[in-house]
Amino acid sequence: MKIINIPKVLREKLGDDGVDALLELIENAIKRVKEDIIEIQTEKYERRITDEVSKLDKRITDEISKLRVEMREEISNLRVEFNERISKTYGNLIKWMFIFWVGQIGVITAILFTFLKFIR
Repeated sequence: MKIINIPKVLREKLGDDGVDALLELIENAIKRVKEDIIEIQTEKYERRITDEVSKLDKRITDEISKLRVEMREEISNLRVEFNERISKTYGNLIKWMFIFWVGQIGVITAILFTFLKFIR
């Protein structure tokens, strides 16, 4: 890939072997510069990717911790609501059991009075 034109004066001074060696030297220097640029850009890109991944990881960690806090709050709210409903249900159950027992005692008492009335 010899794109460089060597002036006639320089060709005459260096000769064909010297010009070829000079061109090879220039091409090698260009090749090294390209490799260095590629390496530097690759390192920058890798650093940037690493930074972005660490930011994303931190963001995900923060969101997960927020979600855990919200879940704990919701679970505690559900437990409180569940306990309130259970205690209300037990209260209603005891109330209706008491009403049933009072009714049963009243019916049994009425039957006993009626039975004793007929016996006398």
